[in-house]
Amino acid sequence: MQIRDWPPDERPREKLLSRGAGSLSDAELLALFLGSGLRGRDAVTTARELLAAHGPLRTLLERPPADLLTLPAVGPARACALAAALELANRLLLAHLERGEAISDPAAAGRYFAQRLRGRRHEVFAALFLDTRHRVLAFEELFHGSVDSAEVHPREVARRALAFNASALIIGHNHPSGCAEPSAADRAVTQRLKQALALVDVRLLDHFIVGDGPAQSMAARGWV
Repeated sequence: MQIRDWPPDERPREKLLSRGAGSLSDAELLALFLGSGLRGRDAVTTARELLAAHGPLRTLLERPPADLLTLPAVGPARACALAAALELANRLLLAHLERGEAISDPAAAGRYFAQRLRGRRHEVFAALFLDTRHRVLAFEELFHGSVDSAEVHPREVARRALAFNASALIIGHNHPSGCAEPSAADRAVTQRLKQALALVDVRLLDHFIVGDGPAQSMAARGWV
């Protein structure tokens, strides 16, 4: 039976329109991007098989586009659509931080770092540059490392802060291992950065570590 032959309230598009996107399962959402399934299978069944073989959803979507297009039923057009959808979500998160309002909820910044950095195969060190009212000026990926380390240069971080005329910043980096527990090296580089930034009158507000779960705030532990 094809999806168009299903009862209306079970079809993904009709469910989304009547009940909202949150009512759809991961497979149903993915099926909307696929549009059609493999021969002999509808889009939802194909999406379920993709998630079973290459998921869960986050793992599947964090694949580079070049990897996505090699998967069954995906191909170049759908790989590009999925990658574009993920980037739209990233930009929406940043837009919420850039609405001109001061960042008053540190967890919002943590969620943004997690969305941008989780799933990377190498360490990536990034920063949110803020004005005097803690409104977002820019987000930049500053350093890219190997599988287990990224060399961070405090002088370069300070230079970029001055370039944006930032008064404060929040930094974050990912642990490709998936463990978000801050290491001794993380604590050491945080202190080096804090001291270097203080010399140019820029405050370091937090350092988020991104792993498989929620981003871990070093400020919440009193380490910033």
